Amino acid sequence: MSHGHDDPTLHPEVQMSTSRGYFLGFAISSVLMLVATFLVTSHSMPPFGLLMVISACAAIAIIAQIYFLLHIDTSEHNIWNAVALVLFMPLFLITIGLTWWMFSQLYLHTMIMPGMPAMVH
Repeated sequence: MSHGHDDPTLHPEVQMSTSRGYFLGFAISSVLMLVATFLVTSHSMPPFGLLMVISACAAIAIIAQIYFLLHIDTSEHNIWNAVALVLFMPLFLITIGLTWWMFSQLYLHTMIMPGMPAMVH
């Protein structure tokens, strides 16, 4: 029972894969990681500026990996992968946000604050 694709290499997603694309995605991500690592170790920026630059490097690296390594774009044969990514992002952000909230509340409720008497049982 054949569905018209006897040769798996004729599938559009397989044909999009090239070693140039994989290398380019890996190289962009690696260079951005090295830039962020250098900025952190050299202490060349104030903390808030450093956070912004590292966040920008991370965002560019994520976009490069999505496009070059995962081959997610809005082409007709790949649209459902893009839809899945768009639907995944809010869940991911909610998970990260709730994790941050949980640990910040845990810290507030378990750490001894300066000036507060310690509770001894």
